[in-house]
Amino acid sequence: MGATLLPSMAFGILPRYVIGSPGADCRGVSGSRIGRHLVCYKTASRRKKPSSKYQIVCKSGSRIFSSMDDSSDTITDLGDGRDVFTSDRSETLGIEEVELIETRKALSNAQARQKAIQKERDQLLEELARSKAKQQEYVATILHDKELAIKELEAAKSLFHQKLQESVEERFSLESKLVLAKQDAVELAVQVEKFAEVAFQQATSHILEDAQLRVSAAETSAAEAAYQIEKQIQEATEGTILSIVEQSKDAIEKALDVAEKAGDHVAKAVSAFTDGLDQVDEIVFVQSENIKLNRVVTDLEYQLLVLRSEVDRLKLELENVHTQIHASEARASNAEKALLEFQESNSKRTLEKEEEIMSLMEKMRKDASERKKVATKSFKAELQSIKAAIKAAKETTHSRDNAYLRRCEALQRSLKTSEDASKMWRQRANLAESLLLKESPIDEVSKDSVHVINGGRIDLLSDDDSKKWKLLSDGPRREIPQWRARRIHTIRPKFPPKKVDVAEALTSKFRTLDLPKPNEVWSIAQEKLKEGDTLIEHVIEKETIEMKRKALERALQRKTIQWQRTPEQTKLEPGTGTGREIVFQAFNWESWRRQWYLDLAPKAADLSQSGITAVWLPPPTQSVAPQGYMPSDLYNLNSAYGSVEELKHCIEEMHSHDLLALGDVVLNHRCAHKQSPNGVWNIFGGKLSWGPEAIVCDDPNFQGRGNPSSGDIFHAAPNIDHSQEFVRKDIKEWLNWLRNNIGYDGWRLDFVRGFSGSFVKEYIEASNPAFAIGEYWDSLGYEHGDLCYNQGVSTQYTLFGYRRLGQDFDVALAIYAHRQRIVNWINATGGTSSAFDVTTKGILHSALHNQYWRLIDPQGKPTGVMGWWPSRAVTFLENHDTGSTQAHWPFPRDKLAQGYAYILTHPGTPVIFYDHFYDFGIRDIITELIEARRRAGIHCRSTVKIFHANNEGYVAQIGDTLVMKLGHFDWNPSKENNLDGSWQKFVDKGSDYQLWSRQ
Repeated sequence: MGATLLPSMAFGILPRYVIGSPGADCRGVSGSRIGRHLVCYKTASRRKKPSSKYQIVCKSGSRIFSSMDDSSDTITDLGDGRDVFTSDRSETLGIEEVELIETRKALSNAQARQKAIQKERDQLLEELARSKAKQQEYVATILHDKELAIKELEAAKSLFHQKLQESVEERFSLESKLVLAKQDAVELAVQVEKFAEVAFQQATSHILEDAQLRVSAAETSAAEAAYQIEKQIQEATEGTILSIVEQSKDAIEKALDVAEKAGDHVAKAVSAFTDGLDQVDEIVFVQSENIKLNRVVTDLEYQLLVLRSEVDRLKLELENVHTQIHASEARASNAEKALLEFQESNSKRTLEKEEEIMSLMEKMRKDASERKKVATKSFKAELQSIKAAIKAAKETTHSRDNAYLRRCEALQRSLKTSEDASKMWRQRANLAESLLLKESPIDEVSKDSVHVINGGRIDLLSDDDSKKWKLLSDGPRREIPQWRARRIHTIRPKFPPKKVDVAEALTSKFRTLDLPKPNEVWSIAQEKLKEGDTLIEHVIEKETIEMKRKALERALQRKTIQWQRTPEQTKLEPGTGTGREIVFQAFNWESWRRQWYLDLAPKAADLSQSGITAVWLPPPTQSVAPQGYMPSDLYNLNSAYGSVEELKHCIEEMHSHDLLALGDVVLNHRCAHKQSPNGVWNIFGGKLSWGPEAIVCDDPNFQGRGNPSSGDIFHAAPNIDHSQEFVRKDIKEWLNWLRNNIGYDGWRLDFVRGFSGSFVKEYIEASNPAFAIGEYWDSLGYEHGDLCYNQGVSTQYTLFGYRRLGQDFDVALAIYAHRQRIVNWINATGGTSSAFDVTTKGILHSALHNQYWRLIDPQGKPTGVMGWWPSRAVTFLENHDTGSTQAHWPFPRDKLAQGYAYILTHPGTPVIFYDHFYDFGIRDIITELIEARRRAGIHCRSTVKIFHANNEGYVAQIGDTLVMKLGHFDWNPSKENNLDGSWQKFVDKGSDYQLWSRQ
C-alpha cells in the first residue's frame, strides 16, 4: 500500500492522545486521532523493549494508520522499515522536522479550538442543567397539580357518595314517613268516622232534648196562660162581686138609714099629725125621698144586670181558654208522637249506617283477604316460576356439562382414531416413498426439492368439520380402485409440493405461479357502452318499463294502504282525518336559514317507517318575515325555505311514502305592497290586488274601510275582512290552487282568533282538506302564581265545584273556562276543523311535577279539550313558537318522555316536534310509543277510564287493550279490582311511565 501524507488541517480537530495502557513500555510512541484516523509518531529516539505483558510491538519509524469503516475508505499505511530509515536518514529527519513544526502548529490551533469547544460545551451543560432544573420544577408542579386534582376528585367523589348516601337515607326516611303518614291517615279516617258517629249521636240527642224542652216549655206556658186567665177571671169576678156587694150594702145601709129616717119622720109626723096637721109637708118630703130611693134601687138592679152580662162574657172567655188549652195539649201530644217517630227513624238510620259500615268493613276485609290471596298466589306463582327457572337452569347446566363430557369423550375418541389414522397414513406414506424411490431414481432437478406427503382427503375437507371428524373417527370408506387412482392422477392439477419450513421454501428451485394483475384482467364492468347498440337500447327500455311498473305498484299499494287505514269504511272528516293521524311538525323557528325543502325531502322514508302519517310543512308564501307568518303575495311560493319546485319535490316525496302534506296558511292578516296617499300601507299587490276595503274598519293602524272585525286584532299587519264576498272568493280559489297545483292535502290555520269560525267552515268546505287544525291560542287561568285546577267547566258548575272543594267564591268567579273557548271555536266551525289542545299542554307543565291530580277533572275525565271533544283535540308539547329556539313556553326537558307517553297513548291527534325527534335524543322513545299506540289500536275517539290521579302518579285505561302509568306510584294491573283480563307489561321506563297490553 502506498504511503500518503495527511494535510495539516487534518491535525487541527482533536487533541493528541497517547496510545497504550498506563504503565506500558511503549512510551516512545505517541499518536493523534483525527476523526476516524489515527496518527502515530515517534516522540524520542530512545527505544526500549516492550514487556510481554501487553504484547505490544513497537518499531522505530513513523507510521500513520487509518481505520476502516463502512464508507469505502482506503486503508493507508505509511511506514518505513529499519533498513529504509538507515539509508535515508537525513531526508527523513528533514521531513520529520517539517512535519513536527506543522504538527505543533496544528496542535496549538487544535488546543485553542478545543478550549473554545470546551467553553461552548460548559455553556451547553449549564443550559442543559438549567433546562433540567426547569423540567424538574415543571414536573413537580404537574405532579402537585395532579395530586391536587386527584384530591379534589376524591373529595368530590366522597362528597358525591355522602350526598348519595344522604339522599338514600332521606328517601328511606321519606318512605318511612310516607308509611307512617298512610297509617296516620287510616287512623285519622277511623277516628273521623268515630267522631262523626259521636257527633251524629250528640246532634240527635241535642235535637231530642231541644224538642222535649220545647214541648215542656209549651206545656208550662199553656198552663201558666190558663192559670193567669183563671186568676184574672177570678180576680175580675171577685172584684165585681165585691164591688156590687159593697154598693148594695151601701145602698141598703142608705135605704135603712133613709127608712130609719123615714120611720123617725113618720113617727115624728104621726106625733106631729097627732100633734097637728103642720107636718104634712114633711110627709111629702119623705115620699119624694122614697121615690129617690126607688130610683136608686132600679139603678142598682140595672148595674147588677150589667155585671151579670160581664160575668157571662168572662165565662165564655174562660171556655175559649179551656179550648185553647186542649188544643195545645193535643199539639204537645202530636209533638211527643213526632219526637218518638223521629227517635225511631233516627235509631233505624243509625242501625242501617252501622250495618252499612260493618258491611263495608267486611267487604274491605274480604277485598284485603282476596288481595292477599291474589298476592300470595302471584307470589307463589312467581316463586314456582323462579324455582322452575332455577330447575331449568340447573338442568340446562347439567345437560350442558353432560354434552361437554360427551363432546370431550368424542374428541378423545376422534383424537385416538386420528392418531391411529395418522400412523396408518404414515406407514402408507413410507411404503409409497420406498416404492417411489425404487421405481423412479432421483434426478438432479428433484434433489433440491423436498416433497411433503399430503394427508389424503382430510385436507380437502378443511372447510367442513363434521366430515373431517367423521373421516378421522371412521377412517376411509373404502380403498380407491387402481383405475380410479390412475384417472385421478391424470386429471390432478400439478400443484407445487408443500414446503416444510421457510428455509426450504427459499432454497427450493420450484417456480411460483405467475398470475396476471387485476388491471390486466378483462372485466365487463369496465367496458363502455356502445352508442346505438340495439341490445343496449332494449335493456334501457326494459329498465324504464320496470321503473314505471314499480311506480304503479307503489301507487296501488298506497291506495290499498289508505283503504286499510279506514277499515270501517267511515267517511273521512277534515276535523279528524282517518282518526288515527300522527302529525309531525317538520320545522322550527330557525329552519328558514337552510334550504329546508331539500333537507326535509330525504327524511320522508324515515318518517313513514317511524309511524308518522301527516307532515306539517312551514308557511309556503312570500313573507316580510323569513319565518313566513307575515305573508304578502299569496301566489308567490318562493320563500326562505326554498323555491316552488323544491316545495313540489318535497310534497311528492311525502306522497310517495304515504304521508299527508299539511300547509301552514295565514288567513287572518296580510302585508301590503304599497302605501295609500295618506302614507298608510294598505294597498296589496300581486294577483290578489286588494285595497283598504279588504281591511276591517276597527284595525287601529291601517285605516281599513271594511266591516268590523269578527275576532281579535293582530296589530303587526292589516287584518283581513272575511265578511267581504270577494275576499272569501279569492281565498277559496287560492286554497284550491294549493291543493290541486302544489299538492297540499290539508291545512294548519294560523291565528284563528282573528276571525269567526263560520268563515273557517266555509273555507274548509270549499277546499275539502283531508285534515285541518286551527291554532286558537289562549292564556290559562293562574292564581297566586300557580295553575288553577279547573280550566274548563261552565261557570255554574265551577261555582258548585269550588264550593264543594271549599275554595273561595271569588276564585271560582275568576276562573273562566279556558278550554270552553277552544270548544266554542270548534263549534263555530261546525266541527269541520280540529284545534290545538293548549289546555292539556299547560296542565302537563305542572302535572308532571308530582301533581298528577291535575290530569282529572271533577267529572272524572281528562283535563283539556281531550276530555270534552277528544276527536277534535290536537295534543302537543312544543312547537315553533314555544320550542327550543324561541323558548317562550318550553316544556320541561326532563319530562319530555312522560309528556309524549301521555299524548301518544291518549285519544286525540298527537303532534311530534322536529327538534324532539331529531335533536333531543328521544327518537327511539317516540317511535316505541307510536308503535304501542298502533298495536293498541288507539285513535282520536278512544275511551279513557282513569283509576288513580294523585301526587304519586296517574293510572288510566285507554281503549280495551292498553293501560298506562305515570310517576312513581306503586301499581300494577293485578292490584286493580275494576280491571278485568290478564295484562302484560311491554314498556317499562321505571318511574317515568309503564305500559301494559291485554293478552
